[in-house]
Parts: sequence; structure tokens; C-alpha cells
Amino acid sequence: MNYMLPQRNVFTMHCSANIGEDGNTALFFGLSGTGKTTLSTDPRRKLIGDDEHGWSRTSVFNFEGGCYAKCINLSKKNEPDIWDAVRFGALAENVCLFEDTRIIDFDDDSITENTRVGYPLNFIKNIEPTGMGPIPKTIFFLAADAFGVLPPISKLDMNSAVYHFVSGYTSKLAGTENGISEPQATFSTCFGEPFLPMDPLLYAKQFQKRMTKAGSNVFLVNTGWVGGSYGVGRRIPLKYTRAMIEAAINGELDYVSYEVDPFFNLNIPLFCPGVPTELLNPRTTWVSKDAYDMTAQKLVEMFQDNFKQYTNFPDTIVHAGPGGKVNNNF
Repeated sequence: MNYMLPQRNVFTMHCSANIGEDGNTALFFGLSGTGKTTLSTDPRRKLIGDDEHGWSRTSVFNFEGGCYAKCINLSKKNEPDIWDAVRFGALAENVCLFEDTRIIDFDDDSITENTRVGYPLNFIKNIEPTGMGPIPKTIFFLAADAFGVLPPISKLDMNSAVYHFVSGYTSKLAGTENGISEPQATFSTCFGEPFLPMDPLLYAKQFQKRMTKAGSNVFLVNTGWVGGSYGVGRRIPLKYTRAMIEAAINGELDYVSYEVDPFFNLNIPLFCPGVPTELLNPRTTWVSKDAYDMTAQKLVEMFQDNFKQYTNFPDTIVHAGPGGKVNNNF
């Protein structure tokens, strides 16, 4: 599909998608462990699909008939829809059971932290039965930043959206892959390098074309750490990430002021409903500002080194990334 459909003018994506009652479609790009399935499975919005989609001239549509969710530390309180989907007919992988009841112990990571459950889409109560939705008005790039230096949410212009789409940054989390014992920075072209056989420039051009025509708002969301790197800081609470997602989809972030992050050339909102203001700028959450600056510069250089492989991209895209010319569009 990722090879054939782009040649038929359909943009293919490794992302999840959902739709609100108002017909507003949202896309969630992200690698394993960034929250793609969790954040798109929302009781207030209908799930279109959680992993593979196409974007045509008129709609977004799902390739698959099921979901494949990480279930480590799964709880009914935080993820009620996924919790209820773990029932007869679901396939659980790498999980351990309570010996006396044979019930899954979701907190047990003795085999691996990468415990999974697969289930049909109709195991989710609130799904879009057609598997389709209108062209998206809101797009999220999810990154579980283990360095703790990316803003919890930032708004991207067209050039920076293409840059971060192509970069596909996150951190590999412990247990997600063999040999990973602690988070490591990683980049996956277009958030799905193993699945995309054609030139990244082709996918980038199709993304830019679709995004521009739709007038989509694009946000980079850090679902990783604040207050320090992994082992020092803390994971951003899910309730705050959900509040930021909701504010972006509802258009509430269209009417707030932004400041420019000098390291990553990102536009950080000064206010977001339901989120503590001090959480929005990651530098303010670090005890040592010098340590933050050093860590941020380290990640900037990783972004720049990674993007050197894309030799056929215009300078307007290259300079829109971390360490580039400061973006004053907001």
C-alpha cells in the first residue's frame, strides 16, 4: 500500500486517526511507545484506526481492521476503552498472569516492557464504522523525548512540519526492542522508515501538498519527560497531554500567544487550558538551566546530523529545524 498508493496520488501514513462529532478528523503520527494508540482512543471521539492510513483528495481511510496497543501498566482509569477491549478474542503478547486467577498482571514487565494486546476495531465502543473521515484539520507528531528538553506541545509552520515529519524523532524505550535497556534517541523517516520503500522526498511532497490544501494545524507533542532527562525528570502526566490534544483540536491554541524556543526553533504556547503554565516551557522545569542548555544543544546536533542524509531537500526545510533560523511566524 505504501508503494502503490502514492503512485495513485494517495498519501500513505503510519499514523492513527479519530474523528469528533463535528466531523473534525485528527491524525497522530508516532513511533512505538509515543502514545499513538492511547491518544487516538478517546471516549469523546470516534476511532478510525490506530496505525496505517491513506489520505486522498477527499478523505482519510484506514488500511486495517484492528489495533495493536502497548499494555504495560494499563489501567481502566487512564485508558478505559483499551482496558475494556482486552477480552475474549483479543490476543495478548509477552504478558504474565496472576497464578491464582489467570488474570493478566499489566504491571508485570519481567518478560519485557513491550507487552501488547491486539484486538478488532469493533472491540472499541466508539469507532467510525466506515473506517473513513474527512481530510484532517489537526495533525500531531508524537515524540517520547527521553532527554526532557522538547516542549510538551508546540505549533509548527509548513516548513517545520515537513522537517519534523521527515525526521520522525522519538526515543526508543526500554523493552521496545531487543538490547534497549534505557531510552535512546532515534529517528525514523516519515515516522515509518521500515514501511516506506520510496524516496522520502516523495512522501514529504505529498504530505506538504495535502497539509497545505487542507489548511491543517500541525503540532509537535512531547509525551516523554520534563524536569530532567530519563532517570532524573518525570514522564509528562497523561491527563496534561490529553488536555493539550483537546485544546489543539478544539482550536483553543489558535488564540493564545507563543514564544520561540531558541534551540529547537519551535513555537511554544504561553497558555493551554487545563495545563500548568510552568510545564509548557521545558527549560523552566529543570533545576539546572545550564544542564538543560547543554542537553538541548546535544539533541539539536542529533537532529542536524540525522537530516544530513536528506540531500535533496530545499534549504527552507533544512533551516526550519532545530538550530535553524528563528521562526517568527507566530
